[in-house]
Amino acid sequence: MNFDFVPGDRVLFYDDFTADDVGDFPRRFEFQEGNAEIADWEGGKWLRVSKSAKFAVVLPETLPERFTVEFDYVMSDKSTSGWPIMLNMSGAGSNWENQGGHNPQVRFDTDEGGAYVGKIEAAGPAGGNFQNQVNHARVMTDGKYTKVYINGVRVGNAPNADLGRSNKVQFWIPATDRSGAQVTLMGPVRIAAGGKKLYDALSEKGRVATQGIYFDSGSDGIRQESAPTLKEIGTMLKEHPELKLTIEGHTDNVGKPESNQTLSEKRAAAVRQYLVDTYQIEGARLASKGMGQTKPVGANDTAEGRQQNRRVELVKN
Repeated sequence: MNFDFVPGDRVLFYDDFTADDVGDFPRRFEFQEGNAEIADWEGGKWLRVSKSAKFAVVLPETLPERFTVEFDYVMSDKSTSGWPIMLNMSGAGSNWENQGGHNPQVRFDTDEGGAYVGKIEAAGPAGGNFQNQVNHARVMTDGKYTKVYINGVRVGNAPNADLGRSNKVQFWIPATDRSGAQVTLMGPVRIAAGGKKLYDALSEKGRVATQGIYFDSGSDGIRQESAPTLKEIGTMLKEHPELKLTIEGHTDNVGKPESNQTLSEKRAAAVRQYLVDTYQIEGARLASKGMGQTKPVGANDTAEGRQQNRRVELVKN
């Protein structure tokens, strides 16, 4: 599936809209134009766009050389008239969404996406037409090298698509149905700085936190988009047969401490078993341990901190 996406390990921005009231515009987004509000859908909060909206996520620093952007979306041809979601990271001025030849863009649609920088169009099909369902949008950038993914498929692969850098990620979300019956939905947004390869970080510090292992909410069920990070771990263990690890599960402080402890233990054990089953790693090389909410690495009073605390760590034995 060409899905080699690995999320950045230092969270610059995270918002799942839990702090926003239904009917409000997200307080952490910088509104520019359109009509959008928080709505409940499928057990979570989403940004409901009923008229094409433009806004920006303001970051605490300029985007670094390596960074990733992740969000979910739901759209259809009826809701967008075929227009894609567009992103800009270069700090372009007004009307940037209509000036693709002058301002670098990343685009996501129901059936294709990619990076558009000047005369460079690194775009391709997503392997289906995913209308009216939750789609996973991912961008991974290292210098001028940009990769774009939709639902586990790499749709854009450009070694010279320089997206630029600023302290903003700008979004244009299409919604063109004048009746308001057909809308576009946008889910949680995560923007992170890229980190070192797992083995390099593990060799340097003896432990490394992974942000790319995802679980179903309140469960130890490993989600499909965890595959690239798990593959990196499995490959690392095969290439270094002397390596023995303890897999630690960590949570934020939302919920009861005893429940978080149990959940962290189950998630760590699930990762261990996945590596044993999928990559035939000898079980004696891997231990698992749940830490619950006892070892935070970020402040639990911010969305970014809580997101950073929900992690799996690999510890060299």
